[in-house]
Amino acid sequence: MKRLFITLFISCITSSLLLAEGYKVGDKATDFSLKNIDGHIISLKDFKDAKGFIIIFTCNHCPFSVAYEDRIIALDKKYKQVGFPVIAINPNDSTVVPSDSYSNMIVRAEEKNFPFPYLLDADQSITAAYGATRTPHVFLLQKKGGKLIVRYIGAIDDNYEEPQNVTKHYLSDAIDALLDNKKPNPDFTKAIGCSIKYQK
Repeated sequence: MKRLFITLFISCITSSLLLAEGYKVGDKATDFSLKNIDGHIISLKDFKDAKGFIIIFTCNHCPFSVAYEDRIIALDKKYKQVGFPVIAINPNDSTVVPSDSYSNMIVRAEEKNFPFPYLLDADQSITAAYGATRTPHVFLLQKKGGKLIVRYIGAIDDNYEEPQNVTKHYLSDAIDALLDNKKPNPDFTKAIGCSIKYQK
């Protein structure tokens, strides 16, 4: 009996640690229902014709996120029409970073004319489930057999400061691979950006 208890305890601890680490490539991702800047609740199931999703955890204040805004807009315009729309999620707690408040999200989206949803993860549960740690942090999902499978995790490209000098388009290459019925290579890169600000 004692041995059984110890085994179950270790199993629970291991499961908790795995959950805390977030998704790995090949994992099944969960859907979510988050508030968009227009006040509507958005879920991935709303996009009936999508082949997958470009989930990007991003925000208002981070200079890395700001540097990538135009590229994220371009990615949405290019890949939404072939079934891979951008879904942007603000993961930060606004009591820690007031500039990432919901009202400021609305202002920023209007300033940049975001063509994609910009959602607030108010309780940060989706951020934790995905395992996002930086802004921006990309999770490329593919619909497969009614499931959402994680196919790529990491950075958008290899040069946040100088878009004209990008030599490796990690995210674009990963989407193009999926469209060609191939596996992305690489399917994981290190996300470069600001740390996500959790509630204290």
